[in-house]
Amino acid sequence: MGKKRIVTASKTEMDADNEKSLRPSSLKEYIGQEKIKNNMNVFISAAKQRGDTLDHVLFFGPPGLGKTTLAYIVAHEMGVNIKVTSGPAIEKPGDLAAMLSNLNKGDILFIDEIHRMNKVVEEVLYPALEDFALDIIVGKGPGARSIRLDLPPFTLIGATTRAGLLSSPLRDRFGVMCRLELYSPEELQEIIMRSAKILNVEITPQGARELACRSRGTPRIANRILKRARDFVQVLNMKIIDEKSAKKSLDFLEVDERGLDNNDRRMLHAIIGSFGGGPVGLDTLAAAIGEEKDNIEDVYEPYLIQIGFIQRTPRGRVATRHAYEHLQIPYQEGTVENERFLL
Repeated sequence: MGKKRIVTASKTEMDADNEKSLRPSSLKEYIGQEKIKNNMNVFISAAKQRGDTLDHVLFFGPPGLGKTTLAYIVAHEMGVNIKVTSGPAIEKPGDLAAMLSNLNKGDILFIDEIHRMNKVVEEVLYPALEDFALDIIVGKGPGARSIRLDLPPFTLIGATTRAGLLSSPLRDRFGVMCRLELYSPEELQEIIMRSAKILNVEITPQGARELACRSRGTPRIANRILKRARDFVQVLNMKIIDEKSAKKSLDFLEVDERGLDNNDRRMLHAIIGSFGGGPVGLDTLAAAIGEEKDNIEDVYEPYLIQIGFIQRTPRGRVATRHAYEHLQIPYQEGTVENERFLL
């Protein structure tokens, strides 16, 4: 299954061209996540009134929901510079020290996928977050000594898709923690209409709604399928993305009305057809569909669980009645939904 998935929430090269241009630059332009917007507006306003730096912020939630966008917006609203990096890119304590020492007062350091940061680097970060200082060891052996380097006050914004993998000492140093939720079809429709305007794509509200309903609650996927629908409309001379042309484009992309692609359906068919609806162990399922276990857990399962198509049980994965109905396969009463009571 090496084929690129149009409905993956992870960032791909397909998103590189237009993602920056489609990003809103202020909280007013940002669509959705109302609770987070309201809270961040209060925190930013309070910090600016005090002439203080913003407290350290952690954004967490599934990929593609706007964590990086929010970090840029916070920097814009605070009127400061932002330095962007990722957890895996900071290999040594010296790399982190170089970035921190180049920050000015109030600047933001944004670390994406912060849960993947090296533990040695993470320990160097602790005094920087609490005391705005770096403890650097000079020399080796008995002659080694510690030098404390003062840093200007700054704000760390961390983003992660796996908040549970963050160590407690690091998590406890964030003063603001925000969980991003999946978007409603109405919010995604508004995002698609806005993006279409920026991209000079003609689209009707009904066409935007059709794309929104198949975007798995994720703005990144919504913008991606908008661009692919634009390609089909352009080549097939359909001129405008309305409900009919949107459906036709998504049929070409093999994305159904619930946002499932061929890989999702193949996994569900394997659970139902090869293993009687489950339960089936992760290793067995991975071998059956020729996919890595990590991909099943991190890429395929989350959305299928969210929409109630599969369940995780101690004995393995189970397809629910909703999955049978979606695939138009007859469901046998008592085989799946009672599974959790039989364990």
